[in-house]
Amino acid sequence: MTGNGRPWKAAFFALTAAAIVAGAVWALLGSSLFVVRSVTVTGNHLVPTAEVLQAADIKPGTPLVRINAAAVARRVERITQIQTARVSRHWPDAVVITVQERTPVLAVAAGQGYVLIDKFGVAVSRVARRPPGMVVLSWSPSPAAPSAPALASLRGSPAVLAAVTVLHQLPPRILGLVRWLSAPSASAVTLDLRGGITIQWGGTDRPAAKAAELTILMRTNATYYDLSDPGTVVTGRASEPSQGRAAG
Repeated sequence: MTGNGRPWKAAFFALTAAAIVAGAVWALLGSSLFVVRSVTVTGNHLVPTAEVLQAADIKPGTPLVRINAAAVARRVERITQIQTARVSRHWPDAVVITVQERTPVLAVAAGQGYVLIDKFGVAVSRVARRPPGMVVLSWSPSPAAPSAPALASLRGSPAVLAAVTVLHQLPPRILGLVRWLSAPSASAVTLDLRGGITIQWGGTDRPAAKAAELTILMRTNATYYDLSDPGTVVTGRASEPSQGRAAG
């Protein structure tokens, strides 16, 4: 009798398991137990929450399991001012969108005002006045005639990223003196300081050596410093950088 009951037991457990699975699928997809009732946006300061929600396009009542977090994040990241977005499901009925907005680090002259760009060259906002302390990016190495770069050429530009990196490499005392900089390429960053001082920094390589040399050489009161090769630093007047000094 025991042996004859085993097939029935196996069938019973199989049916029970199938019923559990079917119930779980129904709860996740077919019932109103686990559907989106709230979408929360965090981390945004410049971009309105309504704009993020519109881009996310998450319909209330959508089963939570059907939310494609990666696809939602990609839609939100199409907003220019947003650098990254992360989407997470919070059971039983909530979605949280965490965004990181772009941080403007350079100002570019545009018409009667300025366009503020982030380190990737993406235009974040347009303002009438340059924010205090924000450095202006120029495409001309001439202090007498700085020229605004074409905005379309800035997005994804290695030169813009190099310019921002150089600013972070500067000693704080020097950074506070920078008026504007030019970066026609990633290896040719030039700084214009208050007092008519020009610093040819070059690329982002060997920042510690360049900073150390600059700290020493600025005691000479020269107006031109070429640190592009910190092994052979050149100083002089801005119009005639002829005096040289080999770094020791």
